[in-house]
Amino acid sequence: MDAHAEDADRPFAAPAEGARLRAVAYRLLGSPGEAEEALGETRARLARAGGARRPEEILARVCLGLLRSRATRREEFWDEAGEEPEEPGEGAGDGSLGQALLVVLETLAPAERLAFVLHDMFAVPYEEIAPVLDRGPDAARRLARRARLRVRGTAAEPETDPARGRAVVAEFLDASRDGDLAALLDLLDPDVVLRIDAAAALSGASPARGAEAVADAFSGRAAEAVPALVNGAPGLVWAPGGRLRVAFGITVTDGRVTAVDLVADPDHLQALDIGPWAAPRPGRR
Repeated sequence: MDAHAEDADRPFAAPAEGARLRAVAYRLLGSPGEAEEALGETRARLARAGGARRPEEILARVCLGLLRSRATRREEFWDEAGEEPEEPGEGAGDGSLGQALLVVLETLAPAERLAFVLHDMFAVPYEEIAPVLDRGPDAARRLARRARLRVRGTAAEPETDPARGRAVVAEFLDASRDGDLAALLDLLDPDVVLRIDAAAALSGASPARGAEAVADAFSGRAAEAVPALVNGAPGLVWAPGGRLRVAFGITVTDGRVTAVDLVADPDHLQALDIGPWAAPRPGRR
């Protein structure tokens, strides 16, 4: 651990507590830089409180404020009297944060993200989450449930045949460059989703759902993208002047594109494994 990280842990009760808080902050914010910012603010508030408040509660409030300040989407809630869908099994296991999950979390409203991450990844009871959100435990539970459904709804099995996956991505790129809506619609699953991170949203990109909406988002707009391996799977990148600016993670299922994840945040891009795609490009189907 570097000196900066050691300093960051000193105001907390033990090094293990500092490490846990850092993990919570990163999973809530998705950015190492913002996580350190949140830890710094938490230390300052904890010092002002003289130990009268719990570090976890302070950190959660700080992270919630940072999430809301991004202002990239409005927050939506379940109708208090509305029928709720069947709840999948709770718990996200070891609290790991893969790139796909990171992008999905960016699509959640701030309160949803906080409730889901704290409860499902770190087993924080809803009774402790509720005061941070200024709501009751039942409302916190509903927010986590909504987030859980969105996360679980992205778990389609990707294409296991690399050659077939490359062929579909190559055709998707060709159709996008040509502005060929008919070809795009043929390649896209009817329920395809376009997900974006906060940096992509700030640059003007918008999330989309459904073949027509996603086809419209890409038609004629991928002229400078090139094929690449994104975390070992066929995808696209935009790297003007050799500098990676945007990565397109593309999920192919049963020969069709079921999800496109736009990653533009520098911290997120640095965490990706981007490799060359040397396979020859096939012709249009």
